[in-house]
Amino acid sequence: MARYTGAVCRLCRREGQKLFLKGDRCYSDKCGVQRRMYPPGQHGQGRKKASEYGTQLREKQKTRRYYGVLESQFEKYFKIAARQTGMTGENLLRILESRLDNAIYRLGFGMSRPESRQLVRHGHFTVNGKRVDIPSYLLKTGDVISLSASGRAIEKIKDTAEGNASRPLPKWLDFDRNILQAKVIAPPERSDIDLPVEEHLIVELYSK
Repeated sequence: MARYTGAVCRLCRREGQKLFLKGDRCYSDKCGVQRRMYPPGQHGQGRKKASEYGTQLREKQKTRRYYGVLESQFEKYFKIAARQTGMTGENLLRILESRLDNAIYRLGFGMSRPESRQLVRHGHFTVNGKRVDIPSYLLKTGDVISLSASGRAIEKIKDTAEGNASRPLPKWLDFDRNILQAKVIAPPERSDIDLPVEEHLIVELYSK
């Protein structure tokens, strides 16, 4: 599957804010956004004010990049969200938040979503006792997430989870740190999602 392989700091600079794609580096003085507070490219410092369409597009791109989702997959999620009851924008965020790689990040096993995605791809986690190596796997209420045998053999994963113990845990996840096992106890709610996303702009974009 095609995926962006360039410098991720360029993505943060393009959106004008930190997307926390590089773990510890995002909290240091080396952060690209802090060092150069303008979009990349030779015309980055001369960009004009965005139009209504441009503002909606940037919101979609920002959200897509937060979760590391490709354009076609993001559009697929939107269509699913539009068919569900309730507010389409919140449904969309709920679907994105339910991805396995995002849950691994929320639990503190990875320093960033890209790192958490890689851990899942390498088969270091199980869902309901079965190894799952698909980052886009959508979790449901009652699912149990655990480290696989290969994951338990890697001290760095356990050390990272212990080091991130102070990271706020969303209410939809219950995490037993003693055995490093989590359970999905409810669907994610909008209040659980701390990302600065204005989902109504994404809905307006796709409604054109």
